[in-house]
Amino acid sequence: MADRTSFVDTTVHLDVKDYYGKRLQKTSDLKTNACVAPAKPYPKHILHALKKVHPDVTDRYYGCGLVVPECLEGCRILDLGSGSGRDCYMLSELVGEAGHVTGIDMTEDQLEVARKHVDFHMKEFGYKKPNVTFVQGYIEALTEAGLEKNYFDIIISNCVVNLSPDKRRVLTEAYSVLKDGGELYFSDIYSNERLPVEIKNHKVLWGECIGGALWYKDLIQLAEEVGFSPPRLVTASIVTVDNKELQAILGDFKFVSATYRLFKVPKGSPKPCQVIYNGGITGSEDSLHFDSQYTFKTDQVVEVDGELAAILTHSRFAQDFTLQTTGSGQPCAVKPKAATAPQIQCYSAVKFGFSCTSFKVLSEVSFSTQLKPPFCGLHLNYP
Repeated sequence: MADRTSFVDTTVHLDVKDYYGKRLQKTSDLKTNACVAPAKPYPKHILHALKKVHPDVTDRYYGCGLVVPECLEGCRILDLGSGSGRDCYMLSELVGEAGHVTGIDMTEDQLEVARKHVDFHMKEFGYKKPNVTFVQGYIEALTEAGLEKNYFDIIISNCVVNLSPDKRRVLTEAYSVLKDGGELYFSDIYSNERLPVEIKNHKVLWGECIGGALWYKDLIQLAEEVGFSPPRLVTASIVTVDNKELQAILGDFKFVSATYRLFKVPKGSPKPCQVIYNGGITGSEDSLHFDSQYTFKTDQVVEVDGELAAILTHSRFAQDFTLQTTGSGQPCAVKPKAATAPQIQCYSAVKFGFSCTSFKVLSEVSFSTQLKPPFCGLHLNYP
């Protein structure tokens, strides 16, 4: 359990505040490409929302991925390290006026930019009242910042967890404020080995999201210890530093930007299930890409193991798949999808899918040639 005493700035926090509040004024000020999202097409509904975000907000956006899971309508979402508010404003349109997005950040300069544009975005989205709130606080001390336990449907984070010196506490606090069945969906930077002290102590490398990168196996262990389901890989892309001075310090260490999803679901050993995607998710009406291993097509039967079945039956996606226990002919702990109006609190007509193979049988990652589990299914060759 996290220490509930008053949270105090560490030297790392002060350095990060200075880096993102004073040294970086726009995306082009970055010294590496670690905090730049990979260039790839966005789904139309996401691109539509992004185009409405104010330029002053997007100019100070520093993220390494796309943190937009499925099933957003009516949800309560928390953004860890929300910065200038780009992801919050994008999500505020996607959740709809009945949903709500909370952004928490410790950097006053970033929060000032975000709060300045609330009225602009609510007018742009046609909302009668704001569905976005920005809170100053620490991602290691969410409840201390006034956020309720067991409250949020989804927590997102975009290249921020690596900036914290206490990642266990970040995950513990996230678990605490998530509802049962809730999800932590986040993009971050990961390394092929544990990084040495000299890299961790380098202020620019830490500010650039590299010095604080987790070894992927540490994420797996931390998630299990906190209580989350095993991390499930969504996407991954190779990070190149493109800075000779910094690359000389990093030597042979390799990095990837990866998006994972972790769920707060009961432990146990559910039976394997056959699942059918019912279709209809916004942006994924006929085919749902859930992670690097599973893409579900409407009305196609797919067999999943007990671990995946547990996530599906206890998450916000439960009513959007038809499930049946393998070989039994009986439903797998899921009520048939009701032909009624969608529920407001995050269970409107949107869905779910699955992910990478069990992390209990991980092999050693080799970043020198291609990504192996937990980056399975993504054969990314280094230049």
